[in-house]
Amino acid sequence: MSTPEAGKPVYNVKNPCIAKVKRMYNLSGPDAPKHTAHYEIDLAGSGLEYTPGDSLAVQPTNDPALVQDTLDALGFSGAEIVKHPKTGVEVPIRQALTEGALITEIDNKLIKAIVEKTDGDTLLADLSVPEKKEALKEYLWGRFVVDLLLENPIAKFTPDEFMATQKKLNIRLYSISSSQKAHPEEVHLTVATVRYTSHNRARGGVCSTFLAERVTPNKTLIPCFVNHGKGFRLPEPQDETPIIMCGPGTGIAPFRAFLEERKATNAKGKAWLFFGEVSSKSCFFYKDEFEGYLADGTLTKFSTAWSRDQAEKIYVQHKMLENSAEFWAWLEQGAIFYVCGDAARMASDVDKALHTIVEQQGRKTVDEAAAYVHAMKEAKRYRRDVY
Repeated sequence: MSTPEAGKPVYNVKNPCIAKVKRMYNLSGPDAPKHTAHYEIDLAGSGLEYTPGDSLAVQPTNDPALVQDTLDALGFSGAEIVKHPKTGVEVPIRQALTEGALITEIDNKLIKAIVEKTDGDTLLADLSVPEKKEALKEYLWGRFVVDLLLENPIAKFTPDEFMATQKKLNIRLYSISSSQKAHPEEVHLTVATVRYTSHNRARGGVCSTFLAERVTPNKTLIPCFVNHGKGFRLPEPQDETPIIMCGPGTGIAPFRAFLEERKATNAKGKAWLFFGEVSSKSCFFYKDEFEGYLADGTLTKFSTAWSRDQAEKIYVQHKMLENSAEFWAWLEQGAIFYVCGDAARMASDVDKALHTIVEQQGRKTVDEAAAYVHAMKEAKRYRRDVY
């Protein structure tokens, strides 16, 4: 096990770095279907260090309005003293809910407590049997803790009873989108703000809305620390191994860091970037930067996919297949293929495209193509950071 260098601070969940967001700006245009922003966090004097491929752990707080709604539903003033879910220190329940409780997700302990306090006379009781597991999951989707409290007003809690039913509000991880060689005293994030409406209430992601709505540049302090992603690393600068990067949406974050690092170190190998979003007009994140890298040779090839700029939806996997002969040539030259972004659909679609390219361009059977891709993974030439 490695030990920290003498004199350097060690930051972690129990001892986070307390830093300010010095600058934030929109990456998405007003017509974009979702808001995406760039955040620059000031590390001056902190000693915090990171490498491209790392993630930044951010500790958010809950929306004060949602905390108030939850307190109102409970019939609490907010001054009642409880133990902080994360530190165990006695604090007012308003502080405990703001800093320590995940009130945007419902724990089974809360469901069980409501069923007990209503003597089973509730829809939750009917849904809490094993054979209705999927129905319960569907019922809970989009509901916050406050919704269950309002739907079951006869379930009364003491402050301590209620806190015992809550999950902890943990850190959120975001891929770092900067190189410390380019920004010695900063760390950058690229974050899509999660917003939606469910059960007639506006909802939002805890951390993304915290950053987008409740951070004031050069004022708001955020606890953070680096989560080192050892499997997602660039080749050494003098290594001529080609790299192919696929990062649609906010999956672009680590590859912005990669390209900043490559430029700062005069990296030798070829680099190909695939980026995709809804529209080139409203969602072309870091357009000028990437086109600048293409012009100065930091980036060898840049392929973009816009799903709504034309009648037929085009995604990054389509651009891979469109360039399959060249893609295969890069693989045969030993290229490392990096993928970052959505695990639900994008990552599997990109994986299928990779198998298709290997099968067709490499003139292989399905099994041989699968073995080739498996060998890439074993050799750490196919690296994924998906979520």
